[in-house]
Order: sequence, then structure tokens, then C-alpha cells
Amino acid sequence: MTELDRRRFLVAVAATVAVSGVSWYSADGPKQAVARADVLGSAPSPITPALPRLLPPPGPDSRVALPGGAALKQLPGNGDLLAWTVDDGVDSDVVRLYTQFAKDTGVRLTYFVTGAYRSWTENSALLRPLVESGQIQLANHTWTHPDLTRLSPNQIAEELKSTDALLRNTYGVDAAPYFRPPYGHHNAMVDAVAADLGYHIPTLWRGDLRDSTVLSEDQIAKMAYQSFTAQNIVIGHLNHAPITHVYGQLVDIIRARRLRTVTLNDVFLRPEISHRASASGS
Repeated sequence: MTELDRRRFLVAVAATVAVSGVSWYSADGPKQAVARADVLGSAPSPITPALPRLLPPPGPDSRVALPGGAALKQLPGNGDLLAWTVDDGVDSDVVRLYTQFAKDTGVRLTYFVTGAYRSWTENSALLRPLVESGQIQLANHTWTHPDLTRLSPNQIAEELKSTDALLRNTYGVDAAPYFRPPYGHHNAMVDAVAADLGYHIPTLWRGDLRDSTVLSEDQIAKMAYQSFTAQNIVIGHLNHAPITHVYGQLVDIIRARRLRTVTLNDVFLRPEISHRASASGS
């Protein structure tokens, strides 16, 4: 049996078992969960997506105006919100499993899409209903993930316009005003070019799962324990399989802290843009 077949088999088996939130499931069968989130590093890695659903987001009346003049790094106020954002899309299976995880638990996510990866077309059928419902928001993370500060204005524009066109044509969404500059690198020129296309909110982060490269499951869980705090924007990645094995641990942190996951659109009013350069170039 291949590793992918093994993973699919385990997910299928685990999904038939009712999970109460106190048991982890691994290749060795059910194991008792740890009692406290602060020892997550020693907990077995759950595989099943059959997890308790999370608290709902706040209502539309609670949305606030976007801050101006600076990159967005955290949510305003002293609430109970967590903006879990995930980037790239290198691995199509990871995009699929993240999306299925959202569907099964109600977790709300913002995907910063790097448009050149085939995962965004391969998973469109699964992802589109969650995008249409607003549970998953799509935002712009360029086409090929370059350091934008090293490109010319025309090259910067093409990077953003190409992904903008993909999101419009595949998912029917306008991803503006949020863009995430790769590596967090941006400057006045990058921001000006992006803003001319409607992307006037460079979106960074204050918490980091550090999974842009391959980490162990325990390392990811420990980073989530540090990062999943109220009003944080947290960055993760749709790139490597270990994150898909620790969803249960991450959900338990969120539930223990009584956090509500939100997309950026759940938090901020969508600005009325009176003039926007067409991303299609017309």
C-alpha cells in the first residue's frame, strides 16, 4: 500500500468513528488525549477530520473599517478572534485536506493563493462551495512567489494580475484588497503598484506555524500553542503533509481558548473602491 493509499484508508476509517474531543486517532488506533494543551508536544498525532465543530464567527454588524497607512499584522481590539491564514498551495493533497478539514469542523480560513500551483484548479470543485459561503476567503499571494521588492513595477503588476484573473475565472471572486507579499517583503513601490490594482492592504502576520518548510508534527503543534491567541493573524502553509496530521491538536487549542476563527472579510468592512485599475489589463 502506498503512503497516499494508507493515509486515505486511515482517514476513511477514522471518519466513521465518533470523536468526542478526548481521543486522538493514529495508525495504532485510539489513544487518550492529553488533559492540558501545554503538553501538546507529547500528544499523538490525530488523522481523522471528524472533529467537533468550532464556535461561529461574529455577525456582519460587528465588522469594522480597515486600518489605513500600514501593513495589517493583527486584528484590532481585545476580542476572541483568530485569523488563521494559509499560503501558497505547493501540494494539492494538502490543499484538499485543509479544505476538507474546514468543511468538517467549520473552521474559517483565509487562503493566500499562489496562482501558478495546479492545486487551485485541481481542488476547485471541493473548495468553491466554501468560498461561496464565505467560510474560506481567497486572497492574492502572487503568481510565482517572487520577492516583489526585486521586480520592476510591470513585473509586480503581472504577478498580482495573473492570480487575480485565476481567482475571478475559477472561483468568481474579487480577492482585493488583501495581498500577502512573499516572504513579507514589500516597500513603497510594491505597495503603490498593488494599490493601483485594488490591493491596498499588505497583509502580514503576528503568529507563525513555521511550516513553510517541513517540520515535525510536534513542532507544528508547539508553534500553534504559541501563535493561536486572541486577535492574532497567524500564517501557515499549504505545502507539506505534517500539518494534515495535527488538525485535532490545533482544534483543541482553539476550543480550549474559546477562540472564534474568522476570515478577514468577517472582521473588516469591504471598502468601496471608486477607481480600480483593471486586473485584466482592459
